[in-house]
Amino acid sequence: MSFQVALARCAAETDALLDQLLPAEAVPARRVVEAMRYAALGEGKRLRPFLVVESAALFGVAREQALRAGAALECVHCYSLVHDDLPAMDDDDLRRGKPTLHRAFNEATAILAGDALLTYAFEILSDAATHPDPAVRLKLVSGLAKAAGFAGMVGGQMLDIEAETRIDSVLSDISLIQSLKTGALFRFACEAGAIMGDADPAPLLHYADKIGLAFQIADDILDVESTPEALGKATQKDRVLGKATFVDLLGLDEARRRAAALVDEAIVGLKEYGEKAAVLNDAAKFIVARQK
Repeated sequence: MSFQVALARCAAETDALLDQLLPAEAVPARRVVEAMRYAALGEGKRLRPFLVVESAALFGVAREQALRAGAALECVHCYSLVHDDLPAMDDDDLRRGKPTLHRAFNEATAILAGDALLTYAFEILSDAATHPDPAVRLKLVSGLAKAAGFAGMVGGQMLDIEAETRIDSVLSDISLIQSLKTGALFRFACEAGAIMGDADPAPLLHYADKIGLAFQIADDILDVESTPEALGKATQKDRVLGKATFVDLLGLDEARRRAAALVDEAIVGLKEYGEKAAVLNDAAKFIVARQK
């Protein structure tokens, strides 16, 4: 199966599962679920769930179980986007080509919907339908909590906010921020497959670290070269806020070379899986070639 077909299939399956997991009619507080659905359903590459599913496939994990772990991760990712877009954070009006959640609803609803998506992720992971072994479910819950918390994504977001007032950022600073803000969820996406398959996660963690950094470099390039219409979100926000990016420090040409080198390193790290990792290899290439 080609990468594009595999990605589209996983995206469709993830959307269908999230639609099933978020029934607006099932709870008294219907509006918050409607807001959760607005944030989680529709546009989106679903790259993180895809990485969970394909990593799990290396070890023969049931696809239905991997999709549930991927859906939980996507809930965390979508919550982070909702909160990032708030006026107190990045103050964005556009996300995935439509008004941000706080614009479509209101700020209070957006905060609560983000909180609910984050919480629901752990409910999904802790359900026996995700994996029959409670020890495995506990490892998944612990892994996602660490990836999403103060030592992971939230910590990276804090460092990113602090960088708005700094004028002396260097490459190591930006690399650290992105390894937490963006890379931590990529790490969990790949680690989850190994956890569910009771396998050594080291090769997949190496792969995740490389593609996570390549993803952010590609984002910085797109932020300079693309348009809000093409990306479905505002561009050049970091420049407006005075934050340094990989493009600022490396230049466009060197940023492209660095991203390509990271992809090569990621692919080398998966050699032990042979042809079973072909789709993951193609995913690494897609990360730097994507247009949105």
